[in-house]
Amino acid sequence: MGKVLEKALDFYKKYPSTIAWRVKRHAKVVDDYINPSEEILYVFCGQKNDRFGEIFNTFVVVVTNKRILLGHKRLVWGSFLYSITPDLYNDMEIFRGLLWGKITIDTVKEKVILTNISKNALDEIETNISEFMMEAKKKYKNEN
Repeated sequence: MGKVLEKALDFYKKYPSTIAWRVKRHAKVVDDYINPSEEILYVFCGQKNDRFGEIFNTFVVVVTNKRILLGHKRLVWGSFLYSITPDLYNDMEIFRGLLWGKITIDTVKEKVILTNISKNALDEIETNISEFMMEAKKKYKNEN
């Protein structure tokens, strides 16, 4: 079992009301793209779309010490991988609904919207992403 899958399953066990399918396959996509110098800091699951009713776009989201990766294995063939580096990150918005929450990560190019996440997990996710980005932005500004 890969490190991404292990941490994704830990998240899913902790927050079982999060809607996520085929986590093992999605985690494998991200595992293939993690560089040897990257350290996995946090992993969670969610649907990459803007509507709570769409439940078949599960992505595994991995926060490493260098970037945020989103991985999705298509049903038949192919996969998607999105990478958000600190220089592209703008801000984040959290919406807490009755059953689930939504996280919007605003980047320079697009808004990444993750839905159907357990509302109890939102604080933990926000803390992990915000702390990583604040530290990474400091390093990025010092380098440039």
